[in-house]
This record gives sequence, C-alpha cells and structure tokens, in this order.
Amino acid sequence: MDILGWLNTLPGAAAQGMIWGIMAIGVFITYKILDIADLTVDGSICTGAAVSAVLITNGINPWVAILLSVAAGMLAGLITGLFHAFMGIPAILSGILTQLILWSLNLKIMGKANIALSVRSFNLIIAQVYSVKTLIILAAFVIIIIALLYWFFGTELGASLRATGNNLYMSRAQGINTGLAKVIGLMISNGIVALSGALLAQYSGAADINMGRGAIVIGLAAVIIGEALFSKMSTGFILRLLGVVIGGIIYYFVYQTVIFLGLDADLLKMLSAVIVALFLGLPYLKKTYFRGKSKGGSRKNA
Repeated sequence: MDILGWLNTLPGAAAQGMIWGIMAIGVFITYKILDIADLTVDGSICTGAAVSAVLITNGINPWVAILLSVAAGMLAGLITGLFHAFMGIPAILSGILTQLILWSLNLKIMGKANIALSVRSFNLIIAQVYSVKTLIILAAFVIIIIALLYWFFGTELGASLRATGNNLYMSRAQGINTGLAKVIGLMISNGIVALSGALLAQYSGAADINMGRGAIVIGLAAVIIGEALFSKMSTGFILRLLGVVIGGIIYYFVYQTVIFLGLDADLLKMLSAVIVALFLGLPYLKKTYFRGKSKGGSRKNA
C-alpha cells in the first residue's frame, strides 16, 4: 500500500466527510430528536444541489444560491410534514412520497440530468482544488450550524420539539401541538440536508439527479458512528452534534481507504449498508451477549 498516496486522499475525504456530516446533522434531528425515519433526504439533498447549480450558472451569487437552496429544502420538509402530521400518512411513507415528488421537481429545476459547475467558470465558495480553504469554510459551516441548533433547541419551541420526540402522548397532554412540532422539525432537518447538497454540488463541480441515492444510509452511518464514539463520554447536545460530523469524516476515511485498496466499486453500496448494520446492531449485541454474560457471572460468583 502506497502510504503517501493514501495520505494525499485524506484532505478530500475529510472535506466530503464534513459535507455529508452536515447532512447527517439533518438526519440526527429527525432520527434521534423527533424519532422519525425520514426518507425525504434522498431527494432534498439533490434539491439543494439542483437549486444551487441552476442559480449559480445563471449568475446568482453563490451565497444567495445556498440560502435559496436551504429554503427549497425546508419546503420539501414541509411537504413531508403535511403528509405525516395533517394527513395521517406514516412518516416513512410520507418521506417516500416526497422523495418521488422531488425526483420530478429536481429534473424540472435542472432541465436535464446534470449540470456542470466548473470552478474556472464560476466563483464557487468551495472546490476540490482549494483543499485548505475548503476545509476551513466547511469547519466554519459546521460550527455555525451547531451553534444555531444549540440555541434553537434551548428555546421554548425547540424544547417542544424535543418533548415531542421523547414522549408524543405526554407532550399532547401538556398542550404541545405535536403535529406542528413535527412539521417544523422536518423543515429544519431538510433545510440542513439541502445546504449540504448545495455545498456538495460546488465541491464536486456538478449537480446530478442521482446524487441523493443512498444519502440516508450515509447519514445514518455518520449518526450511529458518532453516537458510538461519544456515548460513553458525554450526553451534551453540542458534543453529540459534533460527533455526527466526526462520524461522517470517519465514514469517508474508511470509504476512501477501501477505494484506495482497490475494492470493486460495485460493492461500495453494500459496504455502506454493512457498516450501518454493524453500528446499528452493536448496542444490541453488547446488551445481549456481553452485558448479560457479565451479569450472570457476577450472580454466580455471589
């Protein structure tokens, strides 16, 4: 193995890990806080990329394009929220329905299957050729997002979202509009996911209709890896969110290493699924096969 060549791939892997880590923060909000399995993200990440790419290629400032991408993602979350909270459709089906809607909308937004975003032709915020600058800007995005979420979930509205995810029926008994809380949570989540899509389009130099496929798997992998790393250290909200981003970086380090070692590219999706399955099943395996044995042994010794 060429160690130097592998080390040269790490800055790119770290940048992609942070971009997908931002997306995973959106997944964290629905999966861990609201206790909702939201599949909208496979479509909303592409929506963010599509909106950003179209606006930039039409001469709009990249920062404005990113803001409008976030707004588009929030609208996608609103659709899922309305399906689930006000039409009574299960959350997982609501996400699938919105994802199908977004597939058509994303094609209409772009007008074709993909749009090129060359850093030589457009003034992009981040790009692969500017590795150090890109890493600094992405780190700033991560810090700002975590700070804003920490502030928001400390407000009365944010507390109502956390309460809704913790105990739906008790929250209703306390007078919380749980339907509205879910809609707001889904909007925030998909707004963040669309932000990552806008950044990904600029970093990769293109927006593609298929770029969102499997996004939920990567998001879950980052969330589960982050939770596994920091579960013993702290339950602090900031550290949990930071752990999600670090989980995304670790995931891409592993991903890049596997590619560098020459694994068949057709097996990469399977590898992603296996990684997520292992981390999802780890707590259960520990509880069932390791803690139980240690407890049984202590009883026998007593």
